[in-house]
Amino acid sequence: MLLIDKFSSKPVYEQLIEGIERDILIGTFAEGAQLPSLREMSAMLSVNPNTIQKSYAELMRRGIVQSAHGSGCYVAVGAKEILRREAAGRLGELSALVRELRLAGLSAQDIIAAATEAANEQNEGEGGRAQ
Repeated sequence: MLLIDKFSSKPVYEQLIEGIERDILIGTFAEGAQLPSLREMSAMLSVNPNTIQKSYAELMRRGIVQSAHGSGCYVAVGAKEILRREAAGRLGELSALVRELRLAGLSAQDIIAAATEAANEQNEGEGGRAQ
């Protein structure tokens, strides 16, 4: 379920993109499924339709969503794989963060414990399903 925090420092369109990506990864929006129309999504989230359009346009640019003229936007076939590849590409960021934490004096054990806790929280939030 998509939720928007209007008090967040993160722009609403980015929250919407992240929410749709999460829903694709956990299967709420299956590949080939139609996304809510701009008007439906706008009413559902109380967000300006232009903001919804901006989010959908970015997802289309990345190949995660495709538009069918006159009938709306659909989750692209292969969207989950695109999102998984993008996530795997961010492992370099994790490595850099670990190096930074080690330089700051945190132990490897503390870093591993924090990562394990975060991974376990994610699995619990998805009903314990493995990724």
